[in-house]
Amino acid sequence: MARNGHVDFQHVALVDSHQKWDYMEERGKLYKDMNRLIAFYKGLTTWARWVNRNVDPSKTKVFFQGISPTHYEGKDWNEPSKSCSSETQPFFGVKYPAGMPLSALVVNRVLSRIKKPVYLLDITLLSQYRKDAHPAYYSMHNGLDCSHWCLPGLPDTWNELLYTALFS
Repeated sequence: MARNGHVDFQHVALVDSHQKWDYMEERGKLYKDMNRLIAFYKGLTTWARWVNRNVDPSKTKVFFQGISPTHYEGKDWNEPSKSCSSETQPFFGVKYPAGMPLSALVVNRVLSRIKKPVYLLDITLLSQYRKDAHPAYYSMHNGLDCSHWCLPGLPDTWNELLYTALFS
């Protein structure tokens, strides 16, 4: 699937069963159930093309926030019987067991091809370590909520990274 930082899109099977939409349009053609990783690559490539054509680096800085990972399954941090819904502590380890999400590899691939300067705010790895930073355990929400990072700490760190990049 991923070798040397390259994603072979022909052999990636990524279907998110929680996804609420299943149609995508590209150049007037409607696709049902396009692979989400391929759709992400296509969308990001369209954005990159726009940046290359329209951004004047002497007047504009372009920032791209990296991938916000999910932690649905404890196997990502070597605890297969758990999920993030009950986590109250970050992952403590030297290397995150699940490795980088394929979507982060897509970001790196597309950004490497942009001719204009784009500043990557790479939040992926530091966010992977914060499996505890979701609100599900601390709220009345009854289920996994891996797309919201509402607890103090992690989103504040993202903002600090942006602030530092803006003024450095």
